[in-house]
Amino acid sequence: MTTVAIYSVKGGVGKTTLAINLAWCAATLSSRRTLLWDLDPQGSATWALGDGRAHDRAGALFAKGVSPAKLIAATAFDRLDLLPADASLRDLNHQLRELDKKRRLRKLVGELGDHDTVVLDCPPGLTETSDQVVRAADLLVVPVVPSAFSQQAFATLDREFGGQVPILPVHMMVDRRRALHAEAIARNPDWPVIPMASAVENATAQRLPTGVAAPRSPAAAAFAQLWRTIEQRRV
Repeated sequence: MTTVAIYSVKGGVGKTTLAINLAWCAATLSSRRTLLWDLDPQGSATWALGDGRAHDRAGALFAKGVSPAKLIAATAFDRLDLLPADASLRDLNHQLRELDKKRRLRKLVGELGDHDTVVLDCPPGLTETSDQVVRAADLLVVPVVPSAFSQQAFATLDREFGGQVPILPVHMMVDRRRALHAEAIARNPDWPVIPMASAVENATAQRLPTGVAAPRSPAAAAFAQLWRTIEQRRV
C-alpha cells in the first residue's frame, strides 16, 4: 500500500482538486483499490464524492480509537472509497497533541490493508496534523500556484520537511499566457503542470473528477500524466 499526501502550508492552491483527481486516476486508470481520506474539516472532498449526508464522527478515529473501516464509504466510482471529513476534525491538532502519539495517523493508515493506494487530502498549515502526515506518507504532492505567496509557502514546507519524505511539487492552476506563470515554469521545468481550465471548474461544480466530466480535456490529460509520474516514483 502506498500513501500519497496532498499537502501545502498554504490554502487555496488546489489541494482538494488534486486529491480527487489523483484518487480517481489511481482507481480508474491503474485499477487500484483506492481510498481518499479527507482530513480537512472543511470537507470539500467529502462534499464532492460523498453521499451528502451529515457526519460527525471523523475525529473519533483519533480520539476514541474507532476503526477506519467503520467510517469508509463507497463512492460512485469503481474501486474508489472515501473516508469522509466533518467538523469534528476542527480540533484534530489539539487531540493529537493530547494523545502524544506521534505516529497515530500512520497506525491508522496501517489498518487500511484492503486498499492499494491511500490519498490524503490534508488541511493547510504547519501543525501537529502536518507532522503526522509526514510520518505517514510515502510521498508528499505539493501544489504550487505560480505566485509569490505560494512559492514562498513551498519553500517553507521544503525547509521544514525536506529529507524526511519524498516531495513532488506540482505547478497548479497555470496560465501559460501570463508572464509570471511562464517564468515560474521556466525556473522549475521538471515540475508537473496542471493548467488553469474551465473544465476543472465545471467538473467541480458537477461533483465529478475531471476525467469523468471532461475526459478529452487537456486538464484531464494533465492529471493522468501526473498520476503516471507518481506511479513511476512509487516507494
